[in-house]
Amino acid sequence: MPRFVFRAVAVGAFALTALPVAAQQAEEIVVTARRLDEQRNGLSPRTGASQYVFDQTAIDLQPQGPDRSFNRLLLQAPGVVQDGEGGIRIRGDHANLQYRLNGVLIPEGVGGFGDTFETRFANKIELLTGALPAQYGYRTAGVIEIETKDGARDKGGSVSLYGGSNGTIKPSADDGGSSGTWSWYVSGSYLRSDRGLDSPTPGRDALHDATEQGRGFVYLSNVLNSDTRVSIIAGSSASRFEIPNTPGQDVAFPLNGRTQFASAQLNERQRESNSYAIVALQSSTEKFDWQVAPFLRYSQVRFTPDPVGDLMFSGVAGDVKRSSFATGIQFDGAYRIDDQHTLRGGLFTQAERGISKANIAVFDVGSDGTPLSDRSRSIADKSAKTGYLYGVYLQDEWKPIERLTVNAGLRFDLVNAYVNESALQPRLSVSYKLTDKTTVHAGYSRFFIPPALELVGNSSLAKFAGTTNAPAVTQNDPVRSERADYYDVGISHELVPGLQIGVDGYIKKSRNLQDEGQFGQALILTPINFREGHVYGVEGSVSYRRGPVQLYTNLTWLRASGRDIISSQFGVEPDELAYIRTNWVKLDHDQRYSASAGGSYSFDTGTSVAIDALYQTGLAKGFASTEHVTPYLTANLGISQDFTAWGADGWSARFDVLNLSDRVYQIRDGSGIGVGQAQYGVRRSFFAGVTKKF
Repeated sequence: MPRFVFRAVAVGAFALTALPVAAQQAEEIVVTARRLDEQRNGLSPRTGASQYVFDQTAIDLQPQGPDRSFNRLLLQAPGVVQDGEGGIRIRGDHANLQYRLNGVLIPEGVGGFGDTFETRFANKIELLTGALPAQYGYRTAGVIEIETKDGARDKGGSVSLYGGSNGTIKPSADDGGSSGTWSWYVSGSYLRSDRGLDSPTPGRDALHDATEQGRGFVYLSNVLNSDTRVSIIAGSSASRFEIPNTPGQDVAFPLNGRTQFASAQLNERQRESNSYAIVALQSSTEKFDWQVAPFLRYSQVRFTPDPVGDLMFSGVAGDVKRSSFATGIQFDGAYRIDDQHTLRGGLFTQAERGISKANIAVFDVGSDGTPLSDRSRSIADKSAKTGYLYGVYLQDEWKPIERLTVNAGLRFDLVNAYVNESALQPRLSVSYKLTDKTTVHAGYSRFFIPPALELVGNSSLAKFAGTTNAPAVTQNDPVRSERADYYDVGISHELVPGLQIGVDGYIKKSRNLQDEGQFGQALILTPINFREGHVYGVEGSVSYRRGPVQLYTNLTWLRASGRDIISSQFGVEPDELAYIRTNWVKLDHDQRYSASAGGSYSFDTGTSVAIDALYQTGLAKGFASTEHVTPYLTANLGISQDFTAWGADGWSARFDVLNLSDRVYQIRDGSGIGVGQAQYGVRRSFFAGVTKKF
């Protein structure tokens, strides 16, 4: 069917011109792609969950814009707190996050420092927390839904150069377009900096802390017909980190007659890589929408010690490599029975192979722990495990009246790995619009959280008996799946157009509560279980968005505690283990009070100004994590300007300042359950960049 446009002609007359066939097809492809996007999003209801959305405008206007790390963006959401090495914790959980690209779950990789994803390729980012519906399993502290850019909607590209303090330089580029029924989007970046990890010292410059990081992303889509689309998504990241040093440490172990070594000259390093790929087939009919997506992911972390210095300072030098390969398939479907009922269901299955290899140099010791000689020997330790996950869910979204939505579902998961476990998980949530401006929600979810296979070390502790790597505690019970009851209730209200306020409260009661810690020399985390755990929290948020103004503030109160460690006990000191057996202790990521705030203003001249701030009362420290570090407040500023240069539009420049007040603040002090060395936040830093869009 031809399409027509009006052409400018004399008053009182009009003319019609038929669009070229190619233009008609291109327009139809865009319309179809957007409709399929909406139907794909409809496969995953948010009823009962707390939802925080970052759209493209919010991403671009924040300090550092799209060059900001993924986790730093999420710190602007309620319930999200900062941890060391760029990590985040959500609602009192350590990790336990799942990332989804266009509705497809990406299996988590071996835990490291580098971000796998970038905000640059995201069209929209949603953070879902609370009593999640039945389609969300396994990792339940937060669901990070990333709607990627695509060439049908996001045509054109850009090149950018960004850098500044700490020897930072970051070139990047992206491009999107379409041809016929095909559309694509690609992006890539490279980062080099002298501040890769949090420094263990409070000074402005860190010792031995350089990093190089590269990331790439590809999206390719073909609209097969008006109801069907196939998409390919692939991405990869590779990172290299130097482990920062603390000068002035004393040598504890002579080595081959050598008794002196400057700790500032240590040369520990870590390399990481993550790759993933998805093929998604999506189709929609009048009543039934579905998507099926096979996927795969490969992840690897390699820690390389200083073979001399590590032995002389700690008595152990471990070369550790962990890798994981996962593949599986996900199916989601939605059937609209009538105007009141929509039935949704799906399945998920995954096979994963995890491999851990270590070559650890140690000293032999006597019964009193004193080395028998100054000569070391190496012990090889290797383990491998294949694990399987199976999940299925069914839920009904019921709208008995216009203002009320009830979502009731049931999920069943089975894990076959180091332990074989399964669970049936009921989910129920209710959302009710009291008025056109006020909505209340409440929900209950039963969660089943298997331990990450790639993080479960299976080293034989007996190999290290009589050496400097022998733990004081030899018990090493297997890590089990966490089982939790989660309750959430909240209310949101629009005071005036653009001004939204909300309050949300939650309670989580767990058996086999999971936590993670650094137990050993390598900067790789190991999961543990507390026999029982409690998390309580209240979040308040205020946001305003009207015209050129965007403002927000969030305040969170949280209490996260556990009692009695029942797995991976070897990583905890005997006196702490005994204390925790009979006492409730704060989890190492407990942050009693936290707040975030920010805003931006866009002028008609193409200038935008943004500022954000973060306040935290401090993470746990001390014996059995019974204390906390000093509270701190930091703020960041960003200014961007659009301009024309060399007769071409599409240019923009930006200037950013991080830690405006140059506050010296400590994120970790090196003590607490499963905590490694001290970590200080970055000092005041200046960055600038220029971007050309085409």
